[in-house]
Amino acid sequence: MVTITEDRVRELLWSVSDPEIPVLSIMDMGIVRKVELADSHVLVTITPTYSGCPAMDEISSDIKKRLAEHDIDCKIISVLSPAWTTDWITQEGRKKLEDYGIAAPLDETADKKALLENERIVRCTNCGSTNTVMVSQFGSTACKALFKCQDCLEPFDYFKCL
Repeated sequence: MVTITEDRVRELLWSVSDPEIPVLSIMDMGIVRKVELADSHVLVTITPTYSGCPAMDEISSDIKKRLAEHDIDCKIISVLSPAWTTDWITQEGRKKLEDYGIAAPLDETADKKALLENERIVRCTNCGSTNTVMVSQFGSTACKALFKCQDCLEPFDYFKCL
């Protein structure tokens, strides 16, 4: 019989994908806040990327399914405070975003300049140019904006800084 440890549970959670960005795990995204061992089950505390995120039910279900595959019973606790922030995305997660074609979030000040002042600081995920323009405040999901590169002419999503 395998002993269940917090490290083992966290290791398994690295294989649970974000349903909206499948190249990222929920660990890359910083959605998992805490893992605790209880008497007969594991408690996994998660924070949604924003309060209306439609993927949270699926994420909870995916966590339970993944852990059940290893005979681990778990309960999911969803907390809103502290609010999730793009700062919680791991460096590896940011790289995966870029490789997938989604520009990683900038810091809060740069984000405002890119989204509100049309400053050309968002790097194209195709060619690397910063000669980009915002096409829409909203991209494929509410947490992304749609940009277009003026050099290679390719559209791409930018993950907004939260």
